[in-house]
Amino acid sequence: MSVADIIFYVFAVVVVSAGFMTVISRNPVHSVLWLILAFLSSAGLFVLLGAEFVAMLLVIVYVGAVAVLFLFVVMMLDIDFAELRAQMARYIPIAGLIGVVILMQLGMVFGNWHVAETAEAARAAVTPAVDEVHNTAALGQLIYDDYIYLFQAAGLILLVAMIGAIVLTLRHRTDVKRQDILAQIYRDPATAMELKDVKPGQGL
Repeated sequence: MSVADIIFYVFAVVVVSAGFMTVISRNPVHSVLWLILAFLSSAGLFVLLGAEFVAMLLVIVYVGAVAVLFLFVVMMLDIDFAELRAQMARYIPIAGLIGVVILMQLGMVFGNWHVAETAEAARAAVTPAVDEVHNTAALGQLIYDDYIYLFQAAGLILLVAMIGAIVLTLRHRTDVKRQDILAQIYRDPATAMELKDVKPGQGL
């Protein structure tokens, strides 16, 4: 076993363990920290595969932006986690049933798994040779030339998910003053302003 194989197994174990701890951690801050560790270990796996661009992208975007944003949001929001855990306990039987169904489906899939003889050649034919084109250029050609429509469809799905998350978490509070642009535009100066005749030596 070479040094690269040992490093691969170390990164793989850390990724799986960090992902498991992300799910089962009771403290949301600890979950985000475990998620950051999983991202960093995944970046190490990409470096072993020779995809340095994807590894740096994972560190910069997910660790440097998304995970840190999650951490700040979780720490700044005033959330009653005890109440959330109490509500979550009501759905544990349904979640367990769904988990059992998913495990059964995975077992059926892996039980009938057969590796085709042309699988290695099909994977190698997706991108050009490494000595001919740099992996960053090959990635851009693959995403923006060969699979541009699927890439745009994925972007639309993420946009719909973002809009849905905003709609679901939007809360209308009566004690918060909100800006009404149309009311400001169509405001009548005759009713909005009042002229006062202030005499010398008197106040309003």
